[in-house]
Amino acid sequence: MTVVPAPVPMIDLAREVEHNRVAIESAIMRAVRSGQFVGGAEVDAFEAEVAERLGVRHAVALNSGTDALVLALEGLGIGPGDEVITTPFSFFATVEAIVRVGATPVFADIDLVTLNLDAQAVEAAVTERTKALLPVHLFGLPAPMAALNRIASDHNLKVLEDAAQAFGARYATAAPCRGCDGSCPRDHWQGRCVGDLGDAAAFSFYPTKTLGAYGDAGMVTTSDDALAERVRRLRNHGSRADAKYLHDMFGHNSRLDAVQAAVLRTKLGWLEDYEARRRHVAEGYHAILAGEARVTLPPLHPDHVFHQFTIMLPSADLPRVQAALQDQKIACQRFYPLPLNEQPALAGYDAGDTPHAREAAQRVLSLPIDPLMDDATVDRVAAAVLAALG
Repeated sequence: MTVVPAPVPMIDLAREVEHNRVAIESAIMRAVRSGQFVGGAEVDAFEAEVAERLGVRHAVALNSGTDALVLALEGLGIGPGDEVITTPFSFFATVEAIVRVGATPVFADIDLVTLNLDAQAVEAAVTERTKALLPVHLFGLPAPMAALNRIASDHNLKVLEDAAQAFGARYATAAPCRGCDGSCPRDHWQGRCVGDLGDAAAFSFYPTKTLGAYGDAGMVTTSDDALAERVRRLRNHGSRADAKYLHDMFGHNSRLDAVQAAVLRTKLGWLEDYEARRRHVAEGYHAILAGEARVTLPPLHPDHVFHQFTIMLPSADLPRVQAALQDQKIACQRFYPLPLNEQPALAGYDAGDTPHAREAAQRVLSLPIDPLMDDATVDRVAAAVLAALG
């Protein structure tokens, strides 16, 4: 009798729920029994716990990562006539947020090793209309923030981190803080958390993220008191907490549900364990695939939290590998097959010169990475890639 191998999903959230069912059910029922379903004590506690963990003064919970980008840009005063430099290799929400606030996206090319923004390309893209940089910590690897913040300091620009894929990552590079004159009360950048590396950061807690809700959720983090207050008002129709039904600005309806906050608080408790497991999976892939010259592996940087494990293949080999994995019921995903500056919705904007982003889009393939994956499954996936390459 032929044994059909079990499917391998990109991430198995149903197994995660079952593995932690008692704790998750307890958290959900705690929130439900409180009678506070939007905002309230669970959300307040989640904000405080994240702020302490990341080393920032403020964490403002919102209903999605996309709203976090939009509200952070609005809070920073970015709008019509302003240019925001960002990467062409990211999820659409990154550029969508820029356009939503009326600003103009400007695309700088990426580094083909890290797949993050190339700082030299960013500096070359700065003009007198540039008001902000919007780097993305792609797939869980922090962007070159020390270099980007030096550019921002030189040109008086705001820096908003798109940290949607990198909750829990730390910046491993030793470098001076932005604008540091030697009187910085904290250590320099080495060891500081993503979310504390610019003027503000936007997080997504979409279920598949390194810290994922069981629905939509997001957050803005900052140590700027005034910015945090603006974002809090923007999330609640422009109303101040101490002046209900008084609106002296327009805002959004972007409040976080208490149930999602309760789930996220619970998952925050086992985040470090899950990060270690993700890294173990990544190291397992590296051990098997490193000898295949046609496979370009993601760097095993100490600050990488591996939201995705994304390899690059010769473009001629990629369809064959993708089809072979699918035939064996092994999930794989191409993040992202079309750069942002080539999307139809961006047809009216300057696409810039980004050959590395175009090359990456033609070569990337993400393999399953799940904190609960066992070594045998890692071996199976890696072996399938090698077999497909012949």
